[in-house]
Amino acid sequence: MTTAEAEPIPGNSDRPLLLEPDTGTDTVLGSRYRALTLAMVSVVLLIAFEATAVGTAMPVAARELDGLPLYAFAFSGYFTTSLFAMVVSGQWSDRSGPLAPLVAGIGAFAAGLLISGAAQSMWLFVLGRAVQGIGGGLVIVALYVVVSLAYPERLRPAVMAGFAASWVLPSIVGPLVAGTVTEQFGWRWVFLSIPVLIVPPLLIGLPAMRRMPVQPPPDDRRAPDGRRIRLALAVSAGAGLLQYAGQDLRPLSLVLAAAGAALIVPAALKLLPRGTIRAARGLPSVVLLRGVASGTFLGAETFVPLMLVTQRHLSPTLAGLSLASGGITWGIGSWIQGRPRLEPYRDRMVVTGMFLMAAAIAGAALPLVSGAPVWSAAAAWAVGGLGAGLVISSLSVILFKLSAPSEAGANSAALQVSDALASVVLVAAAGTVFAALGGATGAFAAVFLPLSVLSLAGVAVAARLRPKSG
Repeated sequence: MTTAEAEPIPGNSDRPLLLEPDTGTDTVLGSRYRALTLAMVSVVLLIAFEATAVGTAMPVAARELDGLPLYAFAFSGYFTTSLFAMVVSGQWSDRSGPLAPLVAGIGAFAAGLLISGAAQSMWLFVLGRAVQGIGGGLVIVALYVVVSLAYPERLRPAVMAGFAASWVLPSIVGPLVAGTVTEQFGWRWVFLSIPVLIVPPLLIGLPAMRRMPVQPPPDDRRAPDGRRIRLALAVSAGAGLLQYAGQDLRPLSLVLAAAGAALIVPAALKLLPRGTIRAARGLPSVVLLRGVASGTFLGAETFVPLMLVTQRHLSPTLAGLSLASGGITWGIGSWIQGRPRLEPYRDRMVVTGMFLMAAAIAGAALPLVSGAPVWSAAAAWAVGGLGAGLVISSLSVILFKLSAPSEAGANSAALQVSDALASVVLVAAAGTVFAALGGATGAFAAVFLPLSVLSLAGVAVAARLRPKSG
């Protein structure tokens, strides 16, 4: 595929197209974009199936490896290493295009699955999850760069809706398949069999990505930014220390936690847009809210299957399926935000979504109440998934609008760093509370309710997503 004369993307007059000029009538599955769209959706489908399948098998794996106290670490370890990989991927994509980080990320993702599936101890299992995190961090930023550079503004909401829709089928099939495999063959085969799914995305994606020309970066951006790499390492190391301190619960852990915070805070302030912590209007609030939304939702989701297995004695299959409702409604919410006629109401959709997520996280604790139906968790998660679909996809669309052409990789990386960092901190905090309370019934309530309050606080941030006019 060759590039015609550089034509501006609507809404971004200084950004050249990477493919043929947009006619204004093409769709994401039209002849111009079909191969690229299918390639990216296939990659997201792989990540989605892994997430839903692994989440179902995780309680059994932790129990058999005598690693229940490290249960949260197995999740947050993924996000710790992905923090570093996201910054690397942003720079890598800006220098040489998204193909190389995408392929490297998929390879690391598969290697991590194999390490976890063969692990004989919980710490080795966590190591495998950390390798997966490197792969996931490389992949997700590369995908966002493709969306920002290769699609006109009018099609980006539809692309993000396609990403969300890729979670629907895995949300339904993933827990069922993973639960059946876990019960019939053992949890290890859930991890060892997923790498087979890497083949289709590579077969579809490589030709499409290789046909996408990439303009060379300016001379001053050809070399990696060593300062940002060091900041990313500091954030990842600090996050690791915080997680270890939260799981150990000894006096020495206070020293480790302080060291972790000392690494994270200054590095994060420099990696994220100026004003992120104080929710400055525009891009900083977009990045901050992405962290609040993703971190609170994942923090609660991490403990829903464990609660249903340990407190309501459900099988891993049924416990995993409790999250399927959220995957379905997430796709619905993302489809809704992608409707062109709703574009003027995007900010309102984000506010509504945050309210729905806050209610769902609180509602997830209902099965802890004596006499409450066990399906109440699935009902709550359906509400939360709808809210998440409205919020997460909309924030990505707003980010693209607020990003200058030369900042596509950096801003996409900042969005993902906020997502992962908040997930690490909140999952680690939830794990600390859970471990401190001994995993009793009250420990689950102590996880869900504060996360719900924090999600509700995100509504105030949602009112600051647009810069002041004039």
